[in-house]
Amino acid sequence: MVEISPAFKKAQEDSKKLTSKPSNEDLLELYGLFKVGNAEDFSKAEKPGVFDLKNKYKYQAWQKLVDEGVTPEDAQERYVKKVEELKKTYGFDESKVPEAVGSS
Repeated sequence: MVEISPAFKKAQEDSKKLTSKPSNEDLLELYGLFKVGNAEDFSKAEKPGVFDLKNKYKYQAWQKLVDEGVTPEDAQERYVKKVEELKKTYGFDESKVPEAVGSS
Protein backbone atom coordinates (compact mmCIF):
# COMPACT_ATOMS: atom_id res chain seq x y z
CA MET A 1 0.00 0.00 0.00
CA VAL A 2 1.28 3.42 -0.92
CA GLU A 3 1.47 6.13 1.70
CA ILE A 4 -0.24 9.32 0.57
CA SER A 5 1.87 12.31 1.56
CA PRO A 6 0.25 15.29 3.31
CA ALA A 7 1.64 17.53 0.55
CA PHE A 8 -0.14 15.38 -2.08
CA LYS A 9 -3.45 15.64 -0.17
CA LYS A 10 -3.06 19.42 0.18
CA ALA A 11 -2.21 19.79 -3.51
CA GLN A 12 -5.42 17.92 -4.39
CA GLU A 13 -7.41 20.42 -2.30
CA ASP A 14 -5.46 23.36 -3.73
CA SER A 15 -6.08 22.19 -7.30
CA LYS A 16 -9.78 22.82 -6.71
CA LYS A 17 -9.12 26.42 -5.61
CA LEU A 18 -7.49 27.69 -8.80
CA THR A 19 -9.20 30.88 -9.94
CA SER A 20 -9.27 29.93 -13.62
CA LYS A 21 -9.44 26.62 -15.43
CA PRO A 22 -6.11 25.10 -16.51
CA SER A 23 -5.50 24.00 -20.09
CA ASN A 24 -6.58 20.51 -21.13
CA GLU A 25 -2.90 19.54 -21.37
CA ASP A 26 -2.30 20.60 -17.75
CA LEU A 27 -5.47 18.84 -16.58
CA LEU A 28 -4.47 15.62 -18.33
CA GLU A 29 -1.02 15.72 -16.75
CA LEU A 30 -2.59 16.23 -13.31
CA TYR A 31 -5.02 13.38 -13.94
CA GLY A 32 -2.24 10.94 -14.85
CA LEU A 33 -0.12 11.97 -11.87
CA PHE A 34 -3.15 11.67 -9.56
CA LYS A 35 -3.93 8.13 -10.74
CA VAL A 36 -0.31 6.97 -10.43
CA GLY A 37 0.18 8.87 -7.16
CA ASN A 38 -2.77 7.01 -5.66
CA ALA A 39 -1.27 3.72 -6.92
CA GLU A 40 -4.39 2.86 -8.88
CA ASP A 41 -3.96 -0.31 -10.92
CA PHE A 42 -3.73 0.65 -14.58
CA SER A 43 -4.12 -2.97 -15.68
CA LYS A 44 -7.66 -2.94 -14.24
CA ALA A 45 -8.62 0.31 -15.97
CA GLU A 46 -11.35 -0.03 -18.55
CA LYS A 47 -10.17 1.10 -21.96
CA PRO A 48 -12.50 3.82 -23.25
CA GLY A 49 -14.46 3.39 -26.45
CA VAL A 50 -13.28 4.86 -29.76
CA PHE A 51 -15.71 7.79 -29.60
CA ASP A 52 -15.16 8.56 -25.90
CA LEU A 53 -12.42 11.11 -26.60
CA LYS A 54 -12.33 12.76 -23.18
CA ASN A 55 -11.76 9.48 -21.34
CA LYS A 56 -9.45 8.24 -24.10
CA TYR A 57 -7.11 11.20 -23.51
CA LYS A 58 -7.26 10.68 -19.74
CA TYR A 59 -6.45 6.99 -20.22
CA GLN A 60 -3.51 7.85 -22.47
CA ALA A 61 -2.16 10.41 -19.98
CA TRP A 62 -2.24 7.75 -17.26
CA GLN A 63 -0.75 5.09 -19.55
CA LYS A 64 2.15 7.37 -20.51
CA LEU A 65 3.25 7.64 -16.87
CA VAL A 66 2.81 3.90 -16.30
CA ASP A 67 4.91 3.19 -19.41
CA GLU A 68 7.60 5.58 -18.13
CA GLY A 69 7.73 3.58 -14.90
CA VAL A 70 6.82 6.55 -12.69
CA THR A 71 6.47 5.41 -9.07
CA PRO A 72 3.55 6.52 -6.90
CA GLU A 73 5.95 8.51 -4.70
CA ASP A 74 7.46 10.28 -7.72
CA ALA A 75 3.98 10.95 -9.13
CA GLN A 76 2.92 12.52 -5.83
CA GLU A 77 5.96 14.83 -5.85
CA ARG A 78 5.37 15.79 -9.49
CA TYR A 79 1.67 16.41 -8.78
CA VAL A 80 2.53 18.78 -5.90
CA LYS A 81 5.03 20.68 -8.11
CA LYS A 82 2.50 20.85 -10.96
CA VAL A 83 -0.22 22.29 -8.71
CA GLU A 84 2.25 24.92 -7.40
CA GLU A 85 3.03 25.81 -11.03
CA LEU A 86 -0.68 26.03 -11.88
CA LYS A 87 -1.33 28.29 -8.88
CA LYS A 88 1.12 30.81 -10.34
CA THR A 89 -0.22 30.45 -13.90
CA TYR A 90 -3.97 30.30 -13.29
CA GLY A 91 -4.35 32.10 -9.98
CA PHE A 92 -5.22 30.68 -6.59
CA ASP A 93 -7.67 31.63 -3.86
CA GLU A 94 -7.17 29.83 -0.54
CA SER A 95 -10.68 30.83 0.57
CA LYS A 96 -12.40 29.64 -2.62
CA VAL A 97 -15.05 27.02 -2.01
CA PRO A 98 -14.41 24.20 -4.48
CA GLU A 99 -17.22 23.75 -6.94
CA ALA A 100 -19.23 20.60 -6.59
CA VAL A 101 -18.31 18.05 -9.24
CA GLY A 102 -20.94 17.90 -11.92
CA SER A 103 -22.46 21.28 -11.08
CA SER A 104 -23.16 23.62 -13.97
